[in-house]
Order: sequence, then C-alpha cells, then structure tokens
Amino acid sequence: MGFYDKRILPKVVHFTCGQKPAMKQRAKVVPLAEGRVVEVGIGSGLNIPYYDTRKVTHLWGVDPSREMWAIAERHANERHIDAEFLQAGAESIPLERHVADTVVMTFTLCTVPEPGPALEEIRRVLKPGGKLLFCEHGEAPDASVRRWQRRLNPVWRCLGGGCNLNRRVPDLLRQAGFRCDDLQTMYIPGWRPACFNYWGTAFPPS
Repeated sequence: MGFYDKRILPKVVHFTCGQKPAMKQRAKVVPLAEGRVVEVGIGSGLNIPYYDTRKVTHLWGVDPSREMWAIAERHANERHIDAEFLQAGAESIPLERHVADTVVMTFTLCTVPEPGPALEEIRRVLKPGGKLLFCEHGEAPDASVRRWQRRLNPVWRCLGGGCNLNRRVPDLLRQAGFRCDDLQTMYIPGWRPACFNYWGTAFPPS
C-alpha cells in the first residue's frame, strides 16, 4: 500500500462520503438496524451516529483499512455502542455463519473487488429472517450520464480507491439471491455520474 492509499485516500474518502447529501441517505437506512449488526465497509464510522442504541446490541465493523479505524472507534465510544472492528475484505468476513440480525452496507459495494462473493458472504453471516440494509451509488438511468460513467470509470477507480461509478446494484443483489421489495432510487445533489443512489432493505432466500 503506497503513501496515497495509506495517508491521503482515507482522508479523501472520509470527507467525500461525509458530505450532507450522502449523510442524509445514511439516515434513511441505518436507524433500521437492530440486534447483532455487521457493517461491511465501516471505514471511518460515518454511519455510527445513526445507529439506534436502544435496538443494536453489538456491532461488528468490517473493513480492510486500519487507517480508518481511529475515527470509527471514537464515534463508537461517543455513542456507547458495543463495537468490534475486524480487518477484512467483504469477500471474506471472519465471522461464523448466521451470526447477524442485520447487515449494513452504505457506499461500499462500488469499491468491493468481487461483489458477487461479497454478497454471498453477507448471505452467509445473516441469520434466517435477517436483513441487509443498503444505500449505494451506481449506474444512472440516463444514457448521457451512463456514457460519462463508462468513460471516466477507469480513472475514477484508480483515484478513488477502487470505486466504480456504474455498477448495477439491483442486478448484483438479484444475482446473489436477495429480494428487495422497497427499492428506491434518485439522484442526490452533486456530480451526476457519482450521485445516482439505490437504497432499501434486501432479504436473502428463506
């Protein structure tokens, strides 16, 4: 890992993902988490202020970057959340099968190298009847925006720590066997190629 990835990128990601439009999106899904929660891609802990401490009994924060954890741990301590941080990628979550009532994933699927195996891992750690709360950016519905996403994605991926502009979030969830009956979409304020959002609650096969 180079100087940029270790020292600069975490600050860039924390700043960018902490902008007001993205935080409003987090506020729509994170408070719905309950029980034992796994957050995939916890990063600097931007979701932590939105957890309902009356409903969440334990939080596992999964992320490959230790550089982000100092901020996340401070947020967890301030909110008095029983939190445990695990250094791992989404494709290999170091937890037993069926341990989580809820999995939370916000603005994470875009950076996961292998989204299919990552979603399979999420299915594995979810209890029967558990839920995946997600909010992600991805492929836009407008042809003109999609063209810019395709053109810019190679450069964006290099500068943004592997972030992809144009992943088809509903297709990825469906291919992994998840059902989402409340999928919502919209452009949030900002640069349109990076601002088409999908969010909702997804359920694994029963």
